[in-house]
Amino acid sequence: MIIFGTKGYLYQLAILTLVCAQCGNPAAHTLRKRVTKFTLFFVPLFPVSTKYTTQCTFCGAEHKVTAEQAEQLQGQALGGGQGYGQPHSQQPYQS
Repeated sequence: MIIFGTKGYLYQLAILTLVCAQCGNPAAHTLRKRVTKFTLFFVPLFPVSTKYTTQCTFCGAEHKVTAEQAEQLQGQALGGGQGYGQPHSQQPYQS
């Protein structure tokens, strides 16, 4: 018997102050990366999909962004892109 499936991981990449497209308030937004990995016998092997979103902390609205936009936003949060090549110290939230 072979046991396989998928498992989701949620990484918080940055917290930014942006104007929300939903409510129009300048509020903190979290930049998140959601990765779904294929698992075999409960061991995650490789990513199946990667999605980036921003979520407004004022109204809770969530908006999809592309990988390029996510890199630009993360660079803004790190002070002009100084953080390339640095490892992420945060652990993922598992869903």
